[in-house]
Amino acid sequence: MNKLYNKDITKRKLLDPWKKKVLEHFKEKMSNKEHPFPCIPATIGYSLNQLRFGFVGDPTEEETIQELAELLGIYSEHSRGFGEYTSLIIFYKIPEEMKKTYSVEQYEQLFWEQLSNLKVFDTDEWPLEIPTDPHHHMWEFSFHGERYFMYCATPSHLKRNSRSFPTLILAITPRWVFQHFNESKHAEKIIKQVRNRIKTYDSLPIHPELKPYGADDNFEWKQYFLRDDNQTLSKCPFHYDK
Repeated sequence: MNKLYNKDITKRKLLDPWKKKVLEHFKEKMSNKEHPFPCIPATIGYSLNQLRFGFVGDPTEEETIQELAELLGIYSEHSRGFGEYTSLIIFYKIPEEMKKTYSVEQYEQLFWEQLSNLKVFDTDEWPLEIPTDPHHHMWEFSFHGERYFMYCATPSHLKRNSRSFPTLILAITPRWVFQHFNESKHAEKIIKQVRNRIKTYDSLPIHPELKPYGADDNFEWKQYFLRDDNQTLSKCPFHYDK
């Protein structure tokens, strides 16, 4: 059975080398004071040990989807006990050839295949309050009855450093985490700080699709996977099957 871990897993001596390597890189990304990661709530979640980590295999293999579904199911059931800054971080063990040859667009296709196939293993109904059409401004990905924001980073991102990582990675954050954050009196100030950090962290302008959830001109799916430029797909690749 797959398990979720907190950051203390790095202390385990028998940890698989590839897992130890990605965790160390993630730690560096979250803890770097000279070049701080833009998403301040994520760095807070890491420092408070509220993030949870899961490891899956090759994203092109069918059993990997089952592993991901199992981990997200466990997280969905227990996330509210992890803290108000929690997210689920999924690390994929991608083949070396994929690291060398895959383009950002190929990872983008792979990402959407993961989300569409993931729904096959969802035993819960799609939330009634969430449209099933991703081109509706209130749509967002849902699993196990929970609404989630999906973030993807890849080895092929070179200019958008905020979406770059040595392996394929997903950061999955419950909607209630954002709702709680937005109720904070410091939310507006932190959001401005986040956008200022992005300007210095990435070597290209802030993506025009980074807009607030629920706005009439916002579509969440466009924020899940940001390319290494400011282009975006015209149609969402996610397939919802009732």
